Amino acid sequence: MDQVKGVLKRADAVCFDVDSTVIQEEGIDELSKFCGKGREISELTAKAMGGSMTFQESLSLRLNILQPSIDKIKDFLQKKPAKLSPGIKELVQKLRSRKIEVYLVSGGFRCLISPIAKQLDIPASNVYCNKLKFFFDGQFAGFDETQPTSRSGGKAEVVRILKEKFGYQNLVMVGDGATDLEASPPADAFIGYGGNVVRESVKKNARWFVTDFQEIIQVLN
Repeated sequence: MDQVKGVLKRADAVCFDVDSTVIQEEGIDELSKFCGKGREISELTAKAMGGSMTFQESLSLRLNILQPSIDKIKDFLQKKPAKLSPGIKELVQKLRSRKIEVYLVSGGFRCLISPIAKQLDIPASNVYCNKLKFFFDGQFAGFDETQPTSRSGGKAEVVRILKEKFGYQNLVMVGDGATDLEASPPADAFIGYGGNVVRESVKKNARWFVTDFQEIIQVLN
């Protein structure tokens, strides 16, 4: 734990997972409930998060069940805006006041994550996530498989890219899931977050596990 806190105090970049970390819910699960496909999708999400299925498999299966159109997504964003986790706004502000670069790295979709990034004043260039594709009539046409986050190990790949591009020496990954834990290394430290959902494998394997972002803020203070 002390080693992780040491890296945090020296951090030059912090990457946050989005679903169940920055926001209180799983975006794709909420969208699927909105589309009336909730149960099927949440079972696949649980398998993906638990690591019993590759991320690509679960993503492809979930989207094929869901088939979300542009209009459906716009309707969803208007009626069901994401709820930020308590303390995340304060934590992001605290990091930025210390000139620490903040990134959102997610297996979720840009159309759902952009409004969240905007709320936190995080530029679009600092968001690494998946992109949905649509036909000219707005119907679902698949997802962009060239994005690193569309594959298992994608978050680690994003961290590697960031470290190579910007030369970060103390990059911290924060998240609730197996895919976040797997990103360290190359991330220099990992903080497990259980404020919305506690995943036992993450709690067991994280050197530092918090259930409230205030715990991280206190260390930074």
